[in-house]
Amino acid sequence: MKLIVGLGNPGKKYLSTRHNVGYQWVAKLADKLEVTFRKEEKFYALCARIGQGEDSFWLFCPQTYMNESGKAVLAICNFYKIDPEQVIVIHDELDLPPGAIKLKMGGGLAGHNGLKDIATCLSTREFWRLRIGIGHPGDKSLVANYVLCPPFKEDNHKIQKSIISSFDIWPLLIQGNYQKAMLKLHTISIKK
Repeated sequence: MKLIVGLGNPGKKYLSTRHNVGYQWVAKLADKLEVTFRKEEKFYALCARIGQGEDSFWLFCPQTYMNESGKAVLAICNFYKIDPEQVIVIHDELDLPPGAIKLKMGGGLAGHNGLKDIATCLSTREFWRLRIGIGHPGDKSLVANYVLCPPFKEDNHKIQKSIISSFDIWPLLIQGNYQKAMLKLHTISIKK
């Protein structure tokens, strides 16, 4: 794993919205690892590099809007020669209930504009995703407003709790042991 991308929209007004749970996950990980983000104009992102040389990796929060996330991801991947399968994108997932988190490689984009743009810019869907459940408003016409609002109190509690629990798989992710990480994440979900 070379690039850990937290999806969201830039700016304080979006910080606590459902669409920004990817940002929240990466920010909490940065706190846990005691690293600070800096703005990198050439990558259109806030970045934190951990380690040196071959063992280094990036925490990465694009500062483009969600539907242009691919521009930022492509910029850093091209510069550091990071392959798509070395990328994990952390994002909100309408198809999972609040508090559920799933890890997967590739697959569908579920109408997620950030994922769509990344897949288009990288010319592949074959990158890892850590999907953080935010629930669905019930009607497709309500989705745009739903993702740009903060979660309800109870839902937010479940989401934040699942983010913290998911850090148990962090050592496995960084080692590239994805099968074990998926199994452990599934076990964590069952225990909740």
